Amino acid sequence: MLFLALLVVALAAPAGIAIAPAFLGPDRSAAAAAPPAPWQQVPTHLNSPDGTGGIGPLSDGAAVPASGPLSALLNDTLKSEGAGTFTGVVQDAATGQLLFDRSGDEARVPASNMKLLTASAALRILGPDRRFSTKVVAGPTPGSLVLTGGGDVLLGEGESAPGAVLGHAGLTTLARATVRALQDEGTTGTVSVLLDDSLFTGPSLNPAWSPEDVEAGEMAPLFPLAMNSARFDPAKNTGPRPQDAAMSTAAAFSAQLSAAAAAAGLTVAPGVVRVPPGPAVPAPDAGEARVLAEVHSATVGQQVDLLLRASDNYLTEAMGRMSALASGRPGSNDGAIAAVLQELKDMGIPTDTLSAADVSGLALANRVSARQLAEVVRTITSGPDTRLRAALAGFPVAGLTGTLGDRYTDVSTAGGAGLVRAKTGTLNTVIALSGYVVDADGRLLVFSFIGNGLSPGAANKAALDRAASVLAGCGCR
Repeated sequence: MLFLALLVVALAAPAGIAIAPAFLGPDRSAAAAAPPAPWQQVPTHLNSPDGTGGIGPLSDGAAVPASGPLSALLNDTLKSEGAGTFTGVVQDAATGQLLFDRSGDEARVPASNMKLLTASAALRILGPDRRFSTKVVAGPTPGSLVLTGGGDVLLGEGESAPGAVLGHAGLTTLARATVRALQDEGTTGTVSVLLDDSLFTGPSLNPAWSPEDVEAGEMAPLFPLAMNSARFDPAKNTGPRPQDAAMSTAAAFSAQLSAAAAAAGLTVAPGVVRVPPGPAVPAPDAGEARVLAEVHSATVGQQVDLLLRASDNYLTEAMGRMSALASGRPGSNDGAIAAVLQELKDMGIPTDTLSAADVSGLALANRVSARQLAEVVRTITSGPDTRLRAALAGFPVAGLTGTLGDRYTDVSTAGGAGLVRAKTGTLNTVIALSGYVVDADGRLLVFSFIGNGLSPGAANKAALDRAASVLAGCGCR
């Protein structure tokens, strides 16, 4: 019986091959047996021009694109559909040599490219390793606690997540640590929760922001503590936001505290009371309050990465105010603007023509030139302050990550996919793209393209993406 079974299989095999070759793998004939080309082989070792077995650095010896041919390509590509115009600048990152200039000094609405200025200022003032603390301190009366905002607007409702940026510090972790501290002190009975969110000053909503943008969820009233960057759902970055993110956070903390306290025989009084700083409630970081528990945010470098990649307005504005406080200024919109502009001056970037109404780019009153933006990117990539290198990974990658994840997908822009790294900017009649790319000759280029007065709904993003793809493929001699 075994012999007969094998015979049937042997006779059936040729028929199977004729009917369904795809199920049986590639042709194994002599003609198909040739080994694959070297570049199709799995590498057995790392190689590099210097023979060290690692990836070598960019070489200053790589050819710099010729301005004439490059400008011709960009002028043919950088055209608006409908109304409006584009300005632009391309520079060699290593030398600053200007390779393309179309009205590059004209001050324009930059949209979210404004975040590049804020990110740079935050990294310089705060440093990439700085973390923000959310504390619970002893209140003014026995059994009272004060939840104190310290600038972390990325709090999570659950346990702290050490490997995450959003939710790195968790309210459940803070609540449980608070209960342990109360137990250690012998606290019994009922405890009450107060809220101190006085770290930021001035209006929580910038009057330069469009009420329609606020209503649409582009921004919300700003506080020094919030969950999920003032979003109801950490998985959704559009739609309505809580209008009192600090109180929403305090309510969530109180609920977590109640759950943790029940197991310890404690009771949490319902409701949270907001209190201003004063003699009864010590001000944040004044050294007068006894800290019962605290959690720490992700680093400033990690938060900068997120705010650039996701173009997060709320996080950017909070980062601006924290930078202002660290520089000795008020934690207000005006303080944030002053801190950012001062850092630009200290970086050697002229600000005489620059106007700022906010630090996130949501305000239409902002004015920045393509040259200023390109110089900021060049300082990040190649300047002497290495703290700014922490911003490099946050630039969205064309076709892969962040706000560029769904772009560079057609034939005209595919050449830049995976190569162009740039911060996007989009308002109703404004688009912008500023970033860096290594061209086909191995030369690092920085660029900024800004479109203003554009027809709403017109397909102008493709023009920016084609221009950046030109740079990626350039061997422009």
